[in-house]
Formats: sequence, structure tokens, C-alpha cells
Amino acid sequence: MPTPGMPSSLKALGQARPSGASMAPPAGCCSPAGVQRRLPILAWLPDYSVQWLKMDFIAGLSVGLTVIPQALAYAEVAGLPPQYGLYSAFMGCFVYFFLGTSRDVTLGPTAIMSLLVSFYTFHEPAYAVLLAFLSGCIQLAMGFLRLGFLLDFISCPVIKGFTSAATITIGFGQIKNLLGLQDIPRQFFLQVYQTFRKVGETRVGDAVLGLVCMVLLLVLKLMRDHVPPVHPEMPPGVRLSHGLVWTATTARNALVVSFAALVAYSFEVTGYQPFVLTGQTAEGLPPVRTPPFSVTTANGTVSFTEMVQDMGAGLAVVPLMGLLESIAVAKSFASQNNYRVDANQELLAIGLTNVLGSLVSSYPVTGSFGRTAVNAQSGVCTPAGGLVTGALVLLSLDYLTSPFYYIPKSALAAVTIMAVAPLFDASIFRTLWRVKRLDLLPLCVTFLLCFWEVQYGILAGTLVSVLILLHSVARPKMQVSEGPVLVLQPASGLHFPAVEALREAILSRALEASPPRCAVLECTHVCSIDYTVVLGLEELLGDFHRQGVTLAFVGLQVPVLRVLLSADLKGVQYFSTLEEAEKHLSQEPGIQPYNISEDSVPEHKVALLKA
Repeated sequence: MPTPGMPSSLKALGQARPSGASMAPPAGCCSPAGVQRRLPILAWLPDYSVQWLKMDFIAGLSVGLTVIPQALAYAEVAGLPPQYGLYSAFMGCFVYFFLGTSRDVTLGPTAIMSLLVSFYTFHEPAYAVLLAFLSGCIQLAMGFLRLGFLLDFISCPVIKGFTSAATITIGFGQIKNLLGLQDIPRQFFLQVYQTFRKVGETRVGDAVLGLVCMVLLLVLKLMRDHVPPVHPEMPPGVRLSHGLVWTATTARNALVVSFAALVAYSFEVTGYQPFVLTGQTAEGLPPVRTPPFSVTTANGTVSFTEMVQDMGAGLAVVPLMGLLESIAVAKSFASQNNYRVDANQELLAIGLTNVLGSLVSSYPVTGSFGRTAVNAQSGVCTPAGGLVTGALVLLSLDYLTSPFYYIPKSALAAVTIMAVAPLFDASIFRTLWRVKRLDLLPLCVTFLLCFWEVQYGILAGTLVSVLILLHSVARPKMQVSEGPVLVLQPASGLHFPAVEALREAILSRALEASPPRCAVLECTHVCSIDYTVVLGLEELLGDFHRQGVTLAFVGLQVPVLRVLLSADLKGVQYFSTLEEAEKHLSQEPGIQPYNISEDSVPEHKVALLKA
């Protein structure tokens, strides 16, 4: 979280383009702007400060202390040996340092991705590593082809629904660790059932320690929120004490975890351990080698082609779900913390992470909601916090597994619960009910289905949002003015799905009346039409001609005129203003229409047509 007076260059991460940027030609890939777009680190590194370093270090340490036991647990969810979780936890930290556009997002193993890996890789490490490589290649291809705009179809209600459901899912998923319960499934509904069923098996030590950690985190957070700002006129002693309080409250996650580990170690010395600990971690860095393009089993060698066939739909599901989950997380925190992310750049960052990660035996990774929340709550300023997290994971693999052995899982559960709790947005339901009730549909679909499977919730919510968008295109609102001449004005553009609705509206009001009436189509809001619309207009003109009345056009824009000229429609009459059209159709002398031919187009529009 940026401190007061922080330079504006911090906002270069995901900074919005100027309003006219869309009209400017794209910067070349070798221009300074193009290089900065591909390497976002260049936007903030020149202004990096000691203050940012302190906050990034604290955040990176907090995330690092959270990711290590999570990585071990998620490896088990994926059906892989525990060390593969740690192998998957550090490459994203280093890649995102250079390529990431969100200061909050952390890439690494997640519960959802681990479940998908388990389903498609048959608990075989070679399949998991190859899946990471192929998923990364697909994601990189999407990034280079600039297909990130497809992810813009994830609307705000979908993101809010995902965020709220994920907050509940993650928070409740930590209750088992908070209470020291064993053998709780990861599927949400089974998890709720089994947690309440086994609540009598609660370990008192874990429950007490977890609640104490939550209270400490809450108190430290309230202290930080109410610490008055530092003023230069304050005495040095006051500024020093303020700095100590700020450091302790900002580093509260790392502080509480360290406190809990010290308590657990103290009990271990006495020979009695009342807590469930993280436990032993296999030591040693992973070897750097190419992904396995074949695997030898007891029944022979499985070729690359056979491995791809075995993984089947996983080659589409895993990379797409990874992108959806990560972009949804990035957009959620960007919205909350008032900055923007570049979807295409995020594709490149995730893709390169998976490709390079496969060289160190990583399975597919994506953006982690829980650890991103910890990162944001710890006050991270830039992606540099990931360097601390990545270095901590590497150190834990090679040297520091012993201290992490004593971290109680209940303390980590408390950190995660307190980090995600503020992200639940209960007010969004009331806001959408007041602003636009139809947006509650994708929100509720996403929210409810995310309790079943997050990927299904996001996909279903996005599909509902797209259907709502398509319905507005297919059935545009029509303003109708009744009078001597019928005037119809589409409130938005005309595209081929809207042709029948437009035809029905005009026929029912003009030609099916007794007697048939002339009509004016006011096209001020229509900026483009397609060939299907042209055919529909041609049929309408024929219908009006057979009934002995006229269909006139007003407010035709240059792109529409260009299409109509190219189509060479017969009998089209249009006017510059609605008043001219009404006077002509009311048989008042002196007003003549323009016909659709270049010779009759107004002079100022001829210049635009030839431009």
C-alpha cells in the first residue's frame, strides 16, 4: 500500500492510457514506449526508493512464509510429491518482477490449478511438468497474438461474484487448519459438511493459537489504520517510535507467523506438541532440464504424442482456466487499489512463467487469490516483493527447511482468513439492485457456481454477460415518435442480429396501419452496418414501394453512406435533418431528398467518403 507522498511513477503499473491513445498508431516494438510496454519494470524501477524496498521486503517475506506450506499442501492435492509444490512456487516470482503489470499479484500453485493438474496428469510428475510447458506455450501464443481483449469480456459483476465467492471459499477452507481437523475434502460443499461433522475433533491448541493470531492481526491492523501521519516537526523520539509501530503493524503477517513458530518450538523443546505443524520439507534445488517429452513406465515408453492424447482436453482447460483465474484476480485487486492491468502483458507473464517453470519441474501455476490478498494487505508497492518470496522459497529448498518445520498451520490459516475477509463486497448486491438489476444475473451465477468449481463460475458468469451483451445488439432499443410521419430512431448500432427486430418494428407501425404510413429511420446513432442489414433495408424499401409510401433516412453517417453507395440500393431517399424529411413526406413543396448516388451526396460528405 503506497505511503503518502509516494511518486506518481508507482501508478505506471497498469497505468491507464491517455484518452486519445486509441487513435494514435501503436508504438513500434523497439521504440522506448514499446520496450516499456513489454518490460513494465522500466516504468517503476528508475524511481524505486528505500521506502518501497522496505514495504516490498515485508510483503515478500509475508507471502513467502505463506506460500511454503501452501505449496506443500497443493502438491498433495495435485497428487505429486511435496517438493513439486515448492518447485512451482518461485519461478513466477522472478518472471513477474520483469513482466508483471500488477503490484499485488503473485503467481504460483493454487488449489484450483492443483485439482485440474490432478485430473489431467494421473498423479504422474512427468505429465504435470509437460502440461506446464504446453500450457505456457499456448498462453504465450495468446499474448503475442494480442488476444487479451477476449478477457475483457469478464465484466465487473463476474469479477465481484468471483471475488466474493472466493473469499468465502478460501476463508472457510482455512477453518480446518484453524481447528486442527484432519481428512477434510477440498470440494466446498463436502468441506462444509465434513467440517461441521468433525467439529467435535477440534484440537484445543490449534483453535486457541489460531484465534489468538486472528486477534493479534486485527489489533495490529487497527493500530496501523489509526496511527497518525508523521510530521517533520515531531521530535526524533516520536518519529522513531512511530516508525517502529508502523513496521510492526505493516509486517503483522510475518510477525504473527514468527511468534506462532516460536511458541510451537517452545512446546517442542518440552516434549509436548499441541499444534499441527507444517512438517518436514525435502531439501535441495530442482535440476534444470528440458520437460519430459516421453516417459518410461513399467509397460514401456509413452511417446510425446501419446502423452498429449492422454491429457486431452486438459491442454485447453488448464491454460484457459489459469488465464481466467489470474486475470480475474489481477482485475479484482487493480479495481480495489485503483490501477489497471494489461491483459496481453499478463498473458505473456503467465505463459513465460509456465514455460520456464517446466525447466525446473514446475506444474502449471496461475495467480493466487489468497497470497495476492496477503501481498496487498502487507503493503506491497511493486512486483519486487516477489524477489523476496522467490528467494525465500529457494532458501527453504536448500537451507531453511528446519525453521519452517515449526510453523503451525493454524497461524497460517489465521493470516489467510484475515487477509481475504475485507475483500468480500456485500454492498455490490445492493448497488446493482439500485443501478441495473439485470447485472445481478451474472453476479449471482458466478457467485453460486464458484462454490462448486471456480472455473465453472467464471465461465458461466462470463457467458451470461456475453448473452446480455448480444441481446442488446440483437434487440436494440427503438425510440418511436408518432405523428403525421412515423419516426423510428435506433438507440444503438445496427448489426445483422437486429435486422428482424427492426423490420418487425417498422412493418407493424407503418405498413400494417390503415392506411399505410410513410416512415423516417433516424440513423444518428448508427455508425456502421453490415451486408445483412443492407439486404434487410432493401426488402423494407421494396415493401414500402409496393404499398405506395416512402421510407426515408435521416442522419446517415459517412461509414453507413459508404456501405449504401457500394450496395447501389434503389429508391433510397435521405435528408440532412428530420424537419426536412417530415416536410417532404407531408407533401410540402421545396424540399427534395438526396438519392443514394455519389453525385447527390452533400459536398462535405463527398470529401469524407473519398478520404
